[in-house]
Amino acid sequence: MRARSRRSEGHTEFADERAAYDALPDAMKRRLDGLVAEHSIFNSRARLGYTNFSDEERRALPPVPQVVVRTIPESGRNSSGRKSLYLASHAGRIFGMAEHEGRALIDELIAHATQRQFVYTHRWRLHDLVMWDNRCTMHRGTEFDDLRWKRDVQRATVSDAGKHL
Repeated sequence: MRARSRRSEGHTEFADERAAYDALPDAMKRRLDGLVAEHSIFNSRARLGYTNFSDEERRALPPVPQVVVRTIPESGRNSSGRKSLYLASHAGRIFGMAEHEGRALIDELIAHATQRQFVYTHRWRLHDLVMWDNRCTMHRGTEFDDLRWKRDVQRATVSDAGKHL
C-alpha cells in the first residue's frame, strides 16, 4: 500500500448521481426503470468487516426499499424533475433479481457513478461548511490518520423529502 502524505488525508468525495444517470446508455436506463434495492446500514458495515450487531440493533434499523432511479422534482430542467441514481454502500440487493446478479449491477452502477468526472473532492480547512442533497449525492470520507488528527463532523438535516416505498 502506498503511503499517503498528510496533505491528501481526510478529504470528502461527493458523487453526483444525477450526472451519472444522465451519462448512462439508454439501454441501461431502460433496464433500471422500476428496480428497487434494499438499503441497510448493516450491508455497508459488513462490506467493511463489521458484522457484530445485536438483534436489538438490527430491529432498530431495519432495511428500507428504495427505487434505484428516482426523480428529484426540485432539480429538474422542467416541471417533472430530473432523474438520479439512488445507490451507495447501503444498497445490498435488488428485489426480483438473483443475489449475485443484483449485487453485480449495484457494484457496476456505483463504479460508474464514482468516476472522476462525476466526483467533487472537498479538501477540508478549518471552519468549512459543505451542503449537499443527500437524495442524489453519494459521499464518503477518505482515509486519514485518526490517531493524529481529529475528525469532527456535525450534521444538520434540513429536509428529508425522499419517500420510502
